[in-house]
Amino acid sequence: CPEAQIAIISNPVNSTVPIASAVLKQKGCYDPKKLSGVTTLDVIRANTFLSSHCNTDPSDTNVTVIGGHAGITILPLFSQTGATTLSDDDREALTVRTQFGGDEVVQAKAGAGSATLSMAYAGYLFTQNLVQAKATGESVVQCAFVESSVTEAPFFASPVKYGPNGIEEVLDFGAISDYEQAWLNQLLPDLKKQIQKGLDFVEG
Repeated sequence: CPEAQIAIISNPVNSTVPIASAVLKQKGCYDPKKLSGVTTLDVIRANTFLSSHCNTDPSDTNVTVIGGHAGITILPLFSQTGATTLSDDDREALTVRTQFGGDEVVQAKAGAGSATLSMAYAGYLFTQNLVQAKATGESVVQCAFVESSVTEAPFFASPVKYGPNGIEEVLDFGAISDYEQAWLNQLLPDLKKQIQKGLDFVEG
């Protein structure tokens, strides 16, 4: 199915997406417009945690989450939401909770499982948007981990515009706060290492 859109949700997404791109290149059928890593769960968590803190409806919240899909490579841009009541401590706590929400679930299950239900919901939302774009011909924008030139990392999660044939445009993530810029500077070297690990896996 060479025209299929491939949405990778299997972890570690920061490495499995580069692995897929390299394998598809070897087979001569790589199309960067058809390959995405699903990071919707990070957005769901950021929306939920911020809404819980602000006592608002999470369905009315849409936090842009950039970077990657593991630990400190996950960066929610709370500064873009208009949540002006966040203190520095609040912002730090919400950022770290978004980054390590998966660990919280594992601890709650006492090691007996991981975030399977929320991951399934995230996959549903992501693919529903792809199907909607395909069926209606109208573009939708959602965050995803894709081949990118937005930063120095060759793959990066940011808002992406999807049309009926896949990725139409990888969008810039816009203005960010000094706090978020510091996190971005910290996460990029780690993200690039995880990407390279995936590429090395194929070459090895």
